[in-house]
Amino acid sequence: MTASGTPGTTEPTGPTESTGSATGPSPTTRRQLLARSGALGIGIAFSGSLSELFTPTAAAAQNLGHHGYGPLVPDPDGLLDLPKGFRYRVLSREGDALRSGEGPVPSNPDGMAAFAGGHGRVHLVRNHENRANGRAPVPVIDGLTYDPQGKGGCTALTLDSRGRVLSERVAIAGTAVNCAGGPTPWGTWLTCEETEDKAGTNGYTKDHGFVFEVDGADPRRTGAVPLTAMGRFQHEAVAVDPQRGVVYETEDAFERPFGLFYRFLPDKPLGGTGSLRAGGRLQAMRVPGVPDLSSVRETGARFDRVEWVDVPDPQAAETPIRFQDFGAGGITHAQKLEGCYWGGRSVYFVSSFARSAEGSAGDHYGQIWRYDPDRRRLTLVIVFGPDTDVQLPGESPDNICLAPSGGLMVCEDGGGAQHVYGVTRRGEVYAMARNRQNVGTPEKPEWGEFAGVAFSPDGRTMYVNCYSPGTTFAVTGPWRR
Repeated sequence: MTASGTPGTTEPTGPTESTGSATGPSPTTRRQLLARSGALGIGIAFSGSLSELFTPTAAAAQNLGHHGYGPLVPDPDGLLDLPKGFRYRVLSREGDALRSGEGPVPSNPDGMAAFAGGHGRVHLVRNHENRANGRAPVPVIDGLTYDPQGKGGCTALTLDSRGRVLSERVAIAGTAVNCAGGPTPWGTWLTCEETEDKAGTNGYTKDHGFVFEVDGADPRRTGAVPLTAMGRFQHEAVAVDPQRGVVYETEDAFERPFGLFYRFLPDKPLGGTGSLRAGGRLQAMRVPGVPDLSSVRETGARFDRVEWVDVPDPQAAETPIRFQDFGAGGITHAQKLEGCYWGGRSVYFVSSFARSAEGSAGDHYGQIWRYDPDRRRLTLVIVFGPDTDVQLPGESPDNICLAPSGGLMVCEDGGGAQHVYGVTRRGEVYAMARNRQNVGTPEKPEWGEFAGVAFSPDGRTMYVNCYSPGTTFAVTGPWRR
């Protein structure tokens, strides 16, 4: 089968659907869902088909995923509020000494993933979203540094079977604005640069805007090599199809034209560590008749023949990709494309918000989309606000992950108090954690966003970062209660 609009591209096996049609049931109103879910109590509004999102294991499906854990209990130490029965451990704090002795713990911890090690150990790989003016850069390490003038990168922590930190070291340095990323099926982390700065800009000596592969157990195996074939743009997150090896990528562009949703077809799919360096083909998603995803407002709206179009110049040597000419059909954009993960047989991605005042076709406080490669079908699964009298306390969902219970964990990124929210299989929204660290003043308090939420391989620990002041927490408790 050949993709429409992309000569010579082999599509995943699956039924052929009609092109460009949007169908779906009338959505539950936001107010009905709020009243049913109890969300009025915490001020989050959404509507959608929650069953679309949850693809847990059979064991997890028999456990929680139906209720929250009760109200948050104020932390007497003023760091992290959690429900009764839950505890946290601070694994790492910005400015403290890395256990490797390489320098201080860098600032702005962001995307993160946990990988299983031997003897019950866990390897935690953590991004640091430092820009050119980053206050605590990732230390420059010989053999692990891409551009000595880049202040971003990753650190790696190894935890023992009891959750204690055994080691903490630099995993990659000299990159820039490492926002999110995603794990690979072979146990490495793909860290993404959210910038398009070229050599000579902001003091950089090399072009930036790439994806890098990081091995948390042995960083020197992967080094600091950009995966240039995956494109140079303002990367946010990635998700890998574990059956086909296709890599999906989101772009968080800050101004019009907004970002694109991409897929990378590797020449050596699922080839293990380093295989993505062999190259491949970068394509962007086109939804016929939909130039801007924010124009779609009805949950359940379905587009039954998504097209994938070759990117003219993946290196963006002269023109950023989102400005490039994709032919008569154009290309589909969306504001604030951020979180991305693989679940079941589909990839899910988040548009954190859209504002017509900033050039979007519509307004929302967050969308979650599902793309099914078997059917080449795109579905709008959830919409957050704003056409309700209940507002998000911050503004938008950002990083998301599947919980062992079968529900979702969502990091909030906005103004005011910052939370990690849970969304259960029945559509109940509840506060799982609240940041108590004030980085503002008593008169004008500010709280750093949460990022990098991830679970240990055994599902017993939730790891999450507080962006500012940079703190990495491990949360344990009755997850399967």
